[in-house]
Amino acid sequence: MEQIKTEIETLRKQLDEHNYNYYVLNAPVISDKEFDDMMARLQKLEEEHPEYYDAGSPTQRVGSDISDGFVQVEHRYPMLSLGNTYTEGEVKAFYERVAALLAEPFAITAELKFDGTSISLTYENGLLVRAVTRGDGTRGDDVTANVKTIRSIPLKLRGSGYPSYFEMRGEVLMPWSVFEKLNREREEQEEPLFANPRNAASGTLKLQNPAAVAARGLDAYLYYMLGENLPTGNHYENMQIARGWGFKISEAMRQCHTLDDMMRYIAYWDDARKNLPVATDGIVFKVSSLSQQRQLGYTAKSPRWAIAYKFQAERALTRLDSVSFQVGRTGAVTPVANLVPVQLSGTTVKRASLHNADIIEGLDLHIGDMVYVEKGGEIIPKITGVDKTARTSQTGEKVRFIKECPVCGTPLVRYEGEAAHYCPNDTGCPPQITGKIEHFISRKAMDIDGIGSETVELFYRKGLLGDASDLYKLQPGQIASLERLGDKSATNIIAGIKASLQVPFERVVYALGIRFVGETVAKKLAFAFKNIEALVNATEEELLGVDEIGEKIASSVMAYFAEERNMDFIRRLKEAGVQMSLSEERLQGVKDRLHGAIIVISGTFSKHSRDEYKAMIENFGGKNTGSVSAKTDYILAGENMGPAKLEKANKLGVKIISEDDFLNMISD
Repeated sequence: MEQIKTEIETLRKQLDEHNYNYYVLNAPVISDKEFDDMMARLQKLEEEHPEYYDAGSPTQRVGSDISDGFVQVEHRYPMLSLGNTYTEGEVKAFYERVAALLAEPFAITAELKFDGTSISLTYENGLLVRAVTRGDGTRGDDVTANVKTIRSIPLKLRGSGYPSYFEMRGEVLMPWSVFEKLNREREEQEEPLFANPRNAASGTLKLQNPAAVAARGLDAYLYYMLGENLPTGNHYENMQIARGWGFKISEAMRQCHTLDDMMRYIAYWDDARKNLPVATDGIVFKVSSLSQQRQLGYTAKSPRWAIAYKFQAERALTRLDSVSFQVGRTGAVTPVANLVPVQLSGTTVKRASLHNADIIEGLDLHIGDMVYVEKGGEIIPKITGVDKTARTSQTGEKVRFIKECPVCGTPLVRYEGEAAHYCPNDTGCPPQITGKIEHFISRKAMDIDGIGSETVELFYRKGLLGDASDLYKLQPGQIASLERLGDKSATNIIAGIKASLQVPFERVVYALGIRFVGETVAKKLAFAFKNIEALVNATEEELLGVDEIGEKIASSVMAYFAEERNMDFIRRLKEAGVQMSLSEERLQGVKDRLHGAIIVISGTFSKHSRDEYKAMIENFGGKNTGSVSAKTDYILAGENMGPAKLEKANKLGVKIISEDDFLNMISD
């Protein structure tokens, strides 16, 4: 056993080092495969030896899919907002005001203002014990479980010399590359796009599923230290020391000794920030000396010793040439502005989304108008205004939202409570048909290799595909005879189609393309109903009983299966051999000992992990939820059960059971 313990400790130390090299220093020394293999080995050992559990282990970053919701926590030190300035003259006034109040030499720390969501991290004896959002500045949400998935935030500090208790303030961010990928995926599913990385980071941090947070790839920069026994009395020096403890501190941080230093910093980063991997929206200037900060004090809302200089949003003026209308797989019609190409934030912008009819009407657009274009969050082009003084007799007609589908001519409809217009001809409108097929073959659905959107369009034009079920009728000769394809392509495509017959049932449910049924919801439906027949025949009450299924999703599922053509589609898929039920392997051990009992898991456990207990609950016919309600039957309680859950359980009379109680309930 001592040998196992040593191996676990060694792996933890090595993985911590590799995490630091990769996510903080950006200088990995091993391959991703080697890292993954080490992590897998550690996870296996920890599962087999729960007696060596450590909250600071690198394995805790992957994120459990259990969350207890968010508890409000009061900040020991209030999280105040900074006063904003928008001109260099206001920065100069801040500098002169500080100089007059201090009447002694001082230095200013200049640092980038990262555009994310604020976080406060509490460390005790070198371990991360709590992460809290800004909230109202006095109280915030405890998002510790989610923050632990962010690999640039140390769970356990490096080196030595850190206080036994202190806080680090910083910003949780979504890198541009992650943001763009996330929005591409949302666009493919015709889900609303995040306007900017800040909104995406904030929304991600508030997800109730830490595993989903882990998958989003958030990052973080830390920029302020608070506590009673800090290493020095200088903010800038404390940040350099914190870097040695494993915190990600921006390399852009500088000491300024004169107003000219501050102006040079502004001039440099106003342009250079466009090359950064994360979003910034300004610069923060702070008096470096902590004693001088205390001397300057605070106003009611913000510190007198710091100020934020906000960059001006970059925008360009160009001409609106035309407006086109695109139809997605759900029939949603999106207007797109086609512009005279213009340079904006380092890229050439030719098109901008106009979103919906209300946006068009609000802008009062005319063809030929000179329009102002900005990038929301510096990535999504949008038209923010019209230069109406530039209109001439040559300016064209007012832009109006179309009334008929631009492809099939069907009159559009607008459902109550929705901003978008839809083409209801989902069986005869080509972009809807091909869009549904593209969704079906996508990586997260049936994952059919060798077929892209152009190939789908080609097959559709040639009459080989009417819907996705026709994929399973394709013959090699039909494919090989088409332009740009040949025998090799045909072989690969047929192999990919054949391989999709092994895709598990939950991904088949997702591939059906039921409106509002994303990847996570599809999995919940598959595991709740086990096979397609049970799902088809599910009542609204049964659907609403599934975790995370609300009225909108339940109605959409029932409407989908009420359509005869959808049932014919499912029948053809079933005849082709597509998986229409959970596999025997997944069904193995599924019994009905818990028979619909709603169980909340809280605390830490010694005999099994929380994920293992969740699987047991589902396998024995129960339902696991994250919060206590009047419908909760049991709370499976481990060590350190959440006090809020305990209080609510006692109030509602919910029975609390131990690990042993639970294991006895499901044992033979």
